[in-house]
Amino acid sequence: MSDKQTGTRAKPQPAKAPAGSTTPAATKAPTTPKGPLPEPIRFFGTTWLNHDGNYTTRRVTVSIGSLAAVAASCLVLRLAYEGLQLAAVGGFVSITVVVMFAVCSALAFGHTWGSFTRRPDPDRQSTLRGLLAIGFIGSLAAYFLRSLKEAPGESLHRRTYETALDQYTRRTTKRTGNPAKRRPRG
Repeated sequence: MSDKQTGTRAKPQPAKAPAGSTTPAATKAPTTPKGPLPEPIRFFGTTWLNHDGNYTTRRVTVSIGSLAAVAASCLVLRLAYEGLQLAAVGGFVSITVVVMFAVCSALAFGHTWGSFTRRPDPDRQSTLRGLLAIGFIGSLAAYFLRSLKEAPGESLHRRTYETALDQYTRRTTKRTGNPAKRRPRG
């Protein structure tokens, strides 16, 4: 019988501590890692750093997924084009729509491909938002092709992380002595 049927309430059970949690180390809060942390990449997290945690599987999945998205997008555009043909809007409108999607896709491909190697300007990014939305097939194609080589944006994130790690190392290494106490050579 359930609690509703009997009219009684179940007594709350005390939470059981996981096995081995009686040690002081298990009860302490995690420590803050030393040094810079890698920036996570969409679908990859921080597995791009050491290529661990099913990195290869994730790359294959992202490649297949983005290729499937490109195929589905092309199918949708094909249906839209057939809709224009059925509506008998004329050759000029049909050609204009095809050229518009082709040009926007090419520009979106170039912009997306470039954003994998350098940080895009936020002002320019907001200006191009409409163009990138129209040329979504180009962005998806760039994502697919880049995922064949590496996690999209991995080289940019790796370069940024290595620069931050190098700066951190230089800041935290101890000097070998007080330069003011050095004796003059001579």
